[in-house]
Amino acid sequence: MDALDLLLTRESALKLAAPGPSQADLDAMFQSAVRAPDHGRLRPWHFVVIDTDRRAAFGELMAQSLRRRMPDAEDEMLDRERAKAMRAPTIVVTAAKVNKSAKISAFEQIASAAAATQTLLLAANAKGFGAMWKTGDAAYDPDVKVALGLAADDEILGFLYVGTDVGGTSPIPRPEAAKYVSVWQG
Repeated sequence: MDALDLLLTRESALKLAAPGPSQADLDAMFQSAVRAPDHGRLRPWHFVVIDTDRRAAFGELMAQSLRRRMPDAEDEMLDRERAKAMRAPTIVVTAAKVNKSAKISAFEQIASAAAATQTLLLAANAKGFGAMWKTGDAAYDPDVKVALGLAADDEILGFLYVGTDVGGTSPIPRPEAAKYVSVWQG
């Protein structure tokens, strides 16, 4: 696929199913992601793969996070939170491990990790997979971060759900780029 065509046609998957990416696919996707711009070569990005057989445990982690935030959450809400882990056969948690003592600002380090996340998303599409980038309150929960092997003060940028796209395309029209562009007149 032509790179510009990939960029112009990219959209989040609506529904994903098996099969998900193989280890070789994931390796190529991660090799692409670490090519993201990285001021200071701090390499702030970190990725945690949640394989198909670990999704139920991840769903339980998400439900526990909801229960801490909302102790009176009803079973139906907790079940919906658990079900998020079943959106795709593979989930990649993307995070920024910010080096607070570096001369490079935390913002730039997080921006680098966000660029790596977008590159990972594009690489999934280039490998023929659908993907969606989600966050939600669990992404900001220090206990979730620690359970995923991150530090409590690391920043989770998203949960990337990756698999075979079986949901078609979004009915929402794409924005016109010209509406978001101006030319500085000096």
